[in-house]
Amino acid sequence: MTTYNVLDLFCGTGGFSFGFESAELGFTTRFGIDVLAVAGSTFQANHRQALGMVGDIRKARRHEISDRLKLRRGDVHVVVGGPPCQGFSSIRPFRSTNDDDPRNSLFEEYASFVNYFRPHVFVLENVVGLATHKNGSTISIMEECFHSLGYDCEWKIMNAAHFGVPQKRERLIMIGVERGGTIIFPEPTHQAEGHTIGYRDKTKVHAHRQRDLFVESVRPLKSAVTVLDAIGDLPELVAGDEALEYDRPAMNEFQAERRARSKSLTLHNATAHSRKMLEIIRHSGKNINCIPKHLITSGFSSSYSRLDGNEPAVTITVNFVHPASNRCIHPLQHRALTPREGARLQSFDDDYVFAGNRTQITKQIGNAVPPLLGRAIAGSVAQMLN
Repeated sequence: MTTYNVLDLFCGTGGFSFGFESAELGFTTRFGIDVLAVAGSTFQANHRQALGMVGDIRKARRHEISDRLKLRRGDVHVVVGGPPCQGFSSIRPFRSTNDDDPRNSLFEEYASFVNYFRPHVFVLENVVGLATHKNGSTISIMEECFHSLGYDCEWKIMNAAHFGVPQKRERLIMIGVERGGTIIFPEPTHQAEGHTIGYRDKTKVHAHRQRDLFVESVRPLKSAVTVLDAIGDLPELVAGDEALEYDRPAMNEFQAERRARSKSLTLHNATAHSRKMLEIIRHSGKNINCIPKHLITSGFSSSYSRLDGNEPAVTITVNFVHPASNRCIHPLQHRALTPREGARLQSFDDDYVFAGNRTQITKQIGNAVPPLLGRAIAGSVAQMLN
């Protein structure tokens, strides 16, 4: 099998590149970089053969990375990553390809890596809000930048639920290919209704464009993976408790795949809620209006809300163990999700190693690219490389 070298920029937990590797199509992660030390530790723990770096990407010298990896122009097949949205405020027409330019925005650093290593394909992931940032001028500048570097690119809004992730998590995915190549987006494998975020140009919403597949596909689409499909095999807990072993067998394909290599249960510990929070949780429903007014003074519409067990979850945030900030209460049990349940809803395998304390782990999980979304995109990228 041909080996494809992958560089993971702004790698976080490494979920994106891990998804590429799990596709078993020859992708090998060679490098990852993130500014957070704990994220770098998580990346390295799950990509043992890769070179992991911690630090500001603007201070990373590409020629030194190239020397350490022994990879030259043309040796890198894919660059993946999501420049943090904070970097978009200073974005401008691409100005510098210098190896070390502290004036560059974070997006410019991503583009500079692409320009230096000249991958055959790049995949850029980000929040849906990028599509409308500065009335669309930011995404246009990004496209112009890559075009000036010799790449054709196209972007779509993709919902992870259409690719087997038990979560209605929408992200903007831009795929680029060397000039003249064919750009391929993955076809949905699962049917999930509705969008968590709308966008006026429906041709940019990937599932909308694939609507005919839902009806006419020769291979019928699977039903969306629901919250209980994803976490229903995990031991029941009360607030403050922890389970270290599975107490029942996997009940479906998704659960079996997540448990495949795991010999013990980790991160299944429930937040120790206060007495007042437990009373709020007992009243919880679809939105904050289910809570008696005397129990709360403020909150978002999704605060203190219970997940629907028969639907994919709403987008998981970095605070999914705290009901005051988002919709994260277990569908059946009177508590917030555990870190393990959040990882399941992000499609991480149970043996995926997360570094740091509970708070750090929760934030890493909430910020991650779902590996199953990465796996789906990897299938399309493999077709493009072939």
